[in-house]
Amino acid sequence: MAKVRIGLFGFGKTGKMIASEFLNDNQFSLAWVVRNSREDRGKYASRLLGYEFDEGKIFSTDEINDSFFNEYPVEALVDFSDAKGVYLYGRAAQQGIRVISAISKYEQAELDLLKSYAKYTSVLYSPNITLGINVLMVAAQILQKIIPHADIEIVEEHYKGKAEVSGTAQKIANALGLDVEEHLNSVRVGGIVGHHEIIFGLPNQIIRLSHESISRAAFGQGAIFAVNHLLGQPPGMYTMETIITEMFRKNIPVY
Repeated sequence: MAKVRIGLFGFGKTGKMIASEFLNDNQFSLAWVVRNSREDRGKYASRLLGYEFDEGKIFSTDEINDSFFNEYPVEALVDFSDAKGVYLYGRAAQQGIRVISAISKYEQAELDLLKSYAKYTSVLYSPNITLGINVLMVAAQILQKIIPHADIEIVEEHYKGKAEVSGTAQKIANALGLDVEEHLNSVRVGGIVGHHEIIFGLPNQIIRLSHESISRAAFGQGAIFAVNHLLGQPPGMYTMETIITEMFRKNIPVY
């Protein structure tokens, strides 16, 4: 059975973990990696990550042109770079290459551009592509419908150097119809990869839904899940949340 060829945008701390997840999965072949700098250009991501085979040739963003995706074809590309990466793969989308974006925050023009690619191919966008956080988000929306009178607070914890408010926490707040400034609490300590908690306060009890990323490898596992889902889908815009909502619907037992 032929392997699914993957292109990866981004090779920072998280990008390297995502690359490793694809390299470790026998159903995929990491065709190439694109990074902003020219560092390690022409080398192989697999070698840089300690593997003893050549896979995932590294290119810099200034090498991406209209012919790149013809010369180095893939079935899907995964974007863990930055918000500007969306400007680099319009041609890929037009050729039907599936797009998975895990960028934490876009400006509206960039988000609109990403959505425009859904005319040509299947596009999945999730600011936090881990399976757990999306299960958490769907569960929170269900719980809110069950106990709409509950007080709700969101707490997001990340490593000390993270300056901006978590895009995932903002998305949770929006999904629950909460004002970000009033109901979102941020903590920055140590080397926390990412912890999100939704607290439902009732007069005589507290319900807490929480998710913690122990390793950035969780993002890679989420990306693999996303790719596998898109392989069988027609052009359109998809999210992890909608996929998991449908799974909830299909798997809730009927008594």
